Amino acid sequence: MSKTSGRVALITGAAGGIGASISSRLAGDGHHVVLVDVQPGVARTAAQLREAGMSAEHRICDITDEVAVQELFADIERAHGRLDILVNNAGISPKHDGRSLTTENTPLQEWLAVINVNLNAPFLLCRAAAPLMRKQQWGRIVNMASLAGRTRSIVSGAHYSASKAGLIGFSRMFAGEVAKTGITVNCVAPGAIQAGLGAQLNPALTDTYASRIPVGRIGQPEEVAALVSFIVSEETAFITGATFDINGGYLMA
Repeated sequence: MSKTSGRVALITGAAGGIGASISSRLAGDGHHVVLVDVQPGVARTAAQLREAGMSAEHRICDITDEVAVQELFADIERAHGRLDILVNNAGISPKHDGRSLTTENTPLQEWLAVINVNLNAPFLLCRAAAPLMRKQQWGRIVNMASLAGRTRSIVSGAHYSASKAGLIGFSRMFAGEVAKTGITVNCVAPGAIQAGLGAQLNPALTDTYASRIPVGRIGQPEEVAALVSFIVSEETAFITGATFDINGGYLMA
């Protein structure tokens, strides 16, 4: 059985992939985890953690809906009286036959959908989380950015890159606003990971990508989860507004 830390962590996009790995790692660290996703499969993921002796629950929520987000955080406050950790992991990167569309071929509707999930939703969640974290003068926010938000990507569309670059900029600004209240805000920028959005790629494109990575392979979701575990720990109070690259050396900046 996991010994609870007393910390409450909310992870979005937690039904599977990187989000499920982060949820498992944080639950294993002793945190009570609230898994949030629009997909009903998140209930099964939370149940598996409980079966493994960890402290977990789930919520189904459309995080692009302002009212739904407000209700989600009101519910968490009623249930737990606090929120300590927020991991904004949910994201979309539409693919067509395993590839992203060029800018000239991207419909406005698809552009807006990506910006809404990848950038607007983290804004709503951060805005709602800060008052709960401020109560105990402690909080850790991790916004899942991407290699595509740091440099030109050979696999992502312009909308995805723009949303992740915007998320990095937003995180820096928000980090400065809440720093004196004991809340840190940092980004994790994964490269190609063998889970979630990375698993949507055309296999041939994945092989090409892997050949360009200095360590010679695609990353694993557990490696991203380990990094998030460190960032939300007690030892990182002096780290905020930072972007942590995890891409096997594809980008060395």
